[in-house]
Amino acid sequence: MTLTIGVDVGGTKVAAGVVDVEGEVRAQLRRDTPADDVARTRDVIVEVVKELAAEHEVAAVGIGAAGWIDADRSTVLFAPNIAWRDEPLRDYVGNAVGLPVIVENDANVAAWAEFRYGAARDADDSMVLFTIGTGVGGGIVLGGELLRGAHGIAAELGHMLSVPEGHLCGCGRLGCIEQYASGNALVRFARAGARQEPARATILLDLAGGDVEAVSGPMVTAAARSGDPVSATAFAQIGHWLGIGLADMAQILDPQVLVVGGGVVEAGDLLMGPTRRSFMDALAARAKIPVAEIRPAELGNSAGMVGAADLARRR
Repeated sequence: MTLTIGVDVGGTKVAAGVVDVEGEVRAQLRRDTPADDVARTRDVIVEVVKELAAEHEVAAVGIGAAGWIDADRSTVLFAPNIAWRDEPLRDYVGNAVGLPVIVENDANVAAWAEFRYGAARDADDSMVLFTIGTGVGGGIVLGGELLRGAHGIAAELGHMLSVPEGHLCGCGRLGCIEQYASGNALVRFARAGARQEPARATILLDLAGGDVEAVSGPMVTAAARSGDPVSATAFAQIGHWLGIGLADMAQILDPQVLVVGGGVVEAGDLLMGPTRRSFMDALAARAKIPVAEIRPAELGNSAGMVGAADLARRR
């Protein structure tokens, strides 16, 4: 059985696992990411790969990195949360560990994992993934292949325009969906609601010690689950915008399945309910024409490792 290693590199952690052809993680390691130290970050990746490869016979390594990756899947062109700029990560790690290596965007590897082994494993042609975390990421599978684009940076779904002249996004544009359907947006909506209607945010404010600026995403989720009206409304707001984004993908690509992943999805129907309603409202004019089903992601924190490992196997 061919085993490969998948490495998920984020701004705070490096998670690596040995993955088999069924998508099962046989062994895994986790290290903190020294995000401001390029050399040390590379070496942490090498360390975890070597440690896993010493115990398992592996054929290749896949690395999922939060950033823009070139079309050759070799160089991190830019990473917003790690000090990588034109970083030749594939060659560095490959030379250090003596194994074939590919490098891919972290949302792309998660999308591939959900297509192969997760929420869209019954699909044979197409899927779109939105990842809802601090920001909004995405991945697209078309014709059974991961869509990378001419320059390797396709599927930046978080930067679709939602609100003309809206909130400033980290990418420099105004009104990107990331500013309306992300974890950061959830907190912004909840804080605004608590300021405007504190009487409807008593549970949330209690959790925050009465300080609106101390409100966090987990607090909003906990308060919404306990019946806090302002927190529930904040989820409805991000679900509204997410549903519209999903409807746009249904109109443009007509995928078999639409998957929503990321940390915010743990809120369950608090998010998925408003999202599905907004999605159907946006597509109401399509009447009985079939559209993709919206499903929550299934693989959670292992998606990055599993997807990167499987892409390495298919290199």
